[in-house]
Amino acid sequence: MEPNQEMPIENEGVDVSFVQNLAEKINAEIAKVVIGNHEIVDYMVAAMLTGGHILLEGPPGVAKTLMAKLLAQSVQTDFSRIQFTPDLMPSDVTGTSVFNLKTSEFSFMKGPIFSNIVLIDEINRAPAKTQSSLFEVMEELQVSVDGNTYPMGFPYMVMATQNPIEQEGTYRLPEAQLDRFVFKLKIDYPDLNGEKEILRRFQNDFKQNVKNEVHAVCNASDIRNCQELIETVFIQPDLLDYIAAIVDGTRNHRFLFLGASPRASLAILKTSKALAALNGRNFVTPDDVRSVTYPVLNHRVALTPEKEMEGITIDEVITEIIQKIEVPR
Repeated sequence: MEPNQEMPIENEGVDVSFVQNLAEKINAEIAKVVIGNHEIVDYMVAAMLTGGHILLEGPPGVAKTLMAKLLAQSVQTDFSRIQFTPDLMPSDVTGTSVFNLKTSEFSFMKGPIFSNIVLIDEINRAPAKTQSSLFEVMEELQVSVDGNTYPMGFPYMVMATQNPIEQEGTYRLPEAQLDRFVFKLKIDYPDLNGEKEILRRFQNDFKQNVKNEVHAVCNASDIRNCQELIETVFIQPDLLDYIAAIVDGTRNHRFLFLGASPRASLAILKTSKALAALNGRNFVTPDDVRSVTYPVLNHRVALTPEKEMEGITIDEVITEIIQKIEVPR
């Protein structure tokens, strides 16, 4: 079987059309406002339907925050936004205990992290102390304050944005925190035709009122149904070995001093299943695995200082690793 051919179907009885239809509806709503970036939206939906968090990276003005807000707008759940700044404290994110004079007791006042979809704008503008407040909630879906644990509702997703160009007043995200994002999605400038289409669409809509036309097309129950369907998507044992070989290749590559964790292997597994379902298939192909490998790994591995100075990119290293591994047939 050629690498771009479909793998044989082992579970013909599983119908994933519900997942495909939901993704198309979300894409259609976001496309009312955003020009292009359909692949980025697919990745965002795949992350949401597998319980993952995403990091959106790109220069200012490429609609990172807008896309995150529109995704939340297309889902009938609670949404909150946190603007990270250098003076933000952990309690500003998670919440704090407040003394009630009437009852003479402390009561917990929940912070903005308590929502279903949380947008963190410019996440790299807060120091490590504030970043640490996200560790527990992103992995365990709970917050511990003053000895008490407060669980999150369903669904739960953190979407964060950062600008890779501007360095003044920013802080590098800890590797342990980066590893908690299932994807880092890089959003670049539109091409010339895309730029023209943006101008045409908003020439008479300076306030972007078209955003009000984006409606919720699914709810928490729909997302739970999608997650259960995605779990049933079939993946060949050879493809599991293929994923393991790719991740293991990052741990032994001469250009990398930090390889990917087992969490990365599971992320490739989950999101490749989601991508297959989004494309109407109930089985995973090698192309699904390769497609998600880049956004899963590009923030989890680190180049050696020498190769970074030489201008080698992480995507080039990932490509080299993939090309050396035989594709399951």
